[in-house]
Amino acid sequence: MSWVNKYKLLAIEAIKYENQPCLTIDSLWNALHSMFNTALHRQIDTEVLEEIIDKSPSFWAPFSKEEFRSAIANCNNSSTPGLDKLSWSYLKTVLKHDECLTNIINIVNACIDLGYWPAHFKRSTTVIIPKPNKQSYDSSKSFRPIILLNMLGKLIKKVIGKRLQFQVVSNDFIHPSQLGGLKFKSTIDVGIALMHIIRSCWVKNISTSTLAFDIAQFFPSLNHHLLTCILKKAGLDNCVVNFSTNYLVGRKANYF
Repeated sequence: MSWVNKYKLLAIEAIKYENQPCLTIDSLWNALHSMFNTALHRQIDTEVLEEIIDKSPSFWAPFSKEEFRSAIANCNNSSTPGLDKLSWSYLKTVLKHDECLTNIINIVNACIDLGYWPAHFKRSTTVIIPKPNKQSYDSSKSFRPIILLNMLGKLIKKVIGKRLQFQVVSNDFIHPSQLGGLKFKSTIDVGIALMHIIRSCWVKNISTSTLAFDIAQFFPSLNHHLLTCILKKAGLDNCVVNFSTNYLVGRKANYF
């Protein structure tokens, strides 16, 4: 049956940007970079944060071995490695040795104290893959970026991310209605919250409707200055804010 065979793409198809085909590496870079970093340098209004109450500064404790072992336990061994070519299975073997794990923790604690993220961890490869079932692949919108990071840096990022989430949830900085991307929150919680609102309105004989929308390229285009201001509002230690600021600058990426 011909309709179940693999879809055949055109033999030659150039990505177009601003109605012009990208026939050189420079023009292709400009098209991809403009697509995946659309709001990078847009002006922002930090006054939107004034209505948020500043949280009291909290102490940032040194990392523990359990935090690293817990973070790597559920990592998929089949994940594609970054430039360092390390795999999760290799790092899991390394972290079984207390001396190796202690050295890694010492490096991370030093990075936080100094507010510095090494350039070695700031390099990444962005693989551009086609979205399935598109009629044409002559636009950068028909592709999506997959970022391959240094695996050790990726592990450290996971540990720091869990610690950040724990602190901002503990001091009630995160709004109760925020359900996505948080530990111990699931799709079921979203459904329960939504049904509660709907049924509460039914009791008052009010009809309800739901509006869903997607903010395109939100994470790649997040303004770094605004993010730093939010971290300060969350009451994080100054060393963590300084580290996060350094983490975001001086990064290098290759498109593949």
